[in-house]
Amino acid sequence: MKTQKLRGLHRDLGYFYVGLIVSFAFSGLLMNHRSSWHAEKYTTESKQIEVVLPENVEPLSEPDLKKIITTLQIDDTFKRQLVRRNELRLAFNNTEVAIDLKTGKGEIISFIKTPLISQMMGLHKNTSNWWIYYSDIFAISLITIAVTGTLLVTHGKNTFKRRGWKLALAGLLFPLLFLLLVS
Repeated sequence: MKTQKLRGLHRDLGYFYVGLIVSFAFSGLLMNHRSSWHAEKYTTESKQIEVVLPENVEPLSEPDLKKIITTLQIDDTFKRQLVRRNELRLAFNNTEVAIDLKTGKGEIISFIKTPLISQMMGLHKNTSNWWIYYSDIFAISLITIAVTGTLLVTHGKNTFKRRGWKLALAGLLFPLLFLLLVS
């Protein structure tokens, strides 16, 4: 493929996907830090609570769960329960509950979704068929952008053959080493 056609393909795919690339990068940064800061949720109310928990909470039985939800007067759609670090967590659409397993003390946090940020972060979580196909096309386009970018410089000391392959190899080795050392 001639350099002019590569440049055109590289440029046009870059222009077409620039919005999605920025959205993914921005929301990806936010998701990387979601354990310490929930950017997609805006807290509207926080309320301290104390409840009597049953003996076994891993997981709560259906009747025990309904009893706690009724006691706490939560009028929201229940999603899931989780026990982590001596804490029972109940997740609803717009409410989160955290209860210490030893003391029964906890907190109800009500929130609304942060406009735009919530939708961008939803891109990472979406599993509908049309989005999966679109994401596949996006992934192939990113590969195309990367490959055409390596082939654009054909003369001089900064070509892929002379210098670029070393940087590309270093860029590939870093995540592989990270995966090997962390897992």
